Amino acid sequence: MLSTLWNVYLYQPLFNFLIWIYNNWTNMNFGWAVIYLTIVLRVLLLPLSLVSERNRVRNAELSAEIQRITKEYHGDAVLRKEEIRRVLKKRHVQPWAKIIVLGIQVLVLVLLYQVFLRGITGEKILKILYPSVEFPGVINLNFYGFNLAQRYDVIWPGAVGLWLFLEIYFEFRHNKRTGLKKGDLLFFFLFPAAVFLLLWYLPMVKSLFILTSMLFSLIIAQISKVLFRSNKKPNLEHKVAHGAAHH
Repeated sequence: MLSTLWNVYLYQPLFNFLIWIYNNWTNMNFGWAVIYLTIVLRVLLLPLSLVSERNRVRNAELSAEIQRITKEYHGDAVLRKEEIRRVLKKRHVQPWAKIIVLGIQVLVLVLLYQVFLRGITGEKILKILYPSVEFPGVINLNFYGFNLAQRYDVIWPGAVGLWLFLEIYFEFRHNKRTGLKKGDLLFFFLFPAAVFLLLWYLPMVKSLFILTSMLFSLIIAQISKVLFRSNKKPNLEHKVAHGAAHH
């Protein structure tokens, strides 16, 4: 049952779409086919990506608001809990959008791994191609001098690891953390290193997919800064509540 679900409804449609892109959009360049597949999927998931970004902004606002309440009502534990409960109820955020986006990206990663695991030679392609998708012959795995099936590559996994390292660094700077705890330092260095080692072991095409998706996410994040601007000024309701607490 699970095998049929994966092969017939997930693997085969995505694989055929990938080959169709390879045949029609990329002048027989499999690397660009992977890039286009990634972009198409991310565009289809754009509404969920925007919801996820909106939730991220709301979570940042929520964290700042809880810190403000904790500071303002430090002398009144009962009122502090009531205010925090009210804020949590008002700003309830569901993580389902981000989970779906990540889940589909993981699905594509597994697909790409299975493509190279099963092989992309003539006989194996013919068995799973739809009649409407033209047989491409020998797949061109050369991507500007790099072999997409090559494992133990340093450059592309290194680019992913460096990107993650810089993302985490700028996130810490954005949060204005003056000092890093031991756990922060471990995450700061070990997470990019672990991702690098994993991608170093896998075919280079995985790094290409992740870099494309990360670039798309960066663009969406910049757009979201305009669409979902964080309002850090306390509203009138907060001022009234704060004033009432001190009278």
